[in-house]
Amino acid sequence: MPYLTKEKVAGIFTEFGGKAANTGSIEGQIALLTERINRISEHLQQNKKDFGTHRGLMKLVGQRKRLLTYLSKHNLQGYRALIEKLGLRK
Repeated sequence: MPYLTKEKVAGIFTEFGGKAANTGSIEGQIALLTERINRISEHLQQNKKDFGTHRGLMKLVGQRKRLLTYLSKHNLQGYRALIEKLGLRK
């Protein structure tokens, strides 16, 4: 069973992007990447020698970092609200 079903993806974009069809919103993309990163991190805790998945995780983290940088430059209040809602920074 896939960990990200269509309903789950639609729920993420509805919660963070405004509506399910708004898949291009930066906030929704960051939330989706965060969900994928969390799931892959759980997998890697059990499978420490899965280096291919580790490389994919690093690519996702870099992509999320670039999107967060873009969001912080263009919408600082939205950036702060998003990292608070997702619990990214301590």
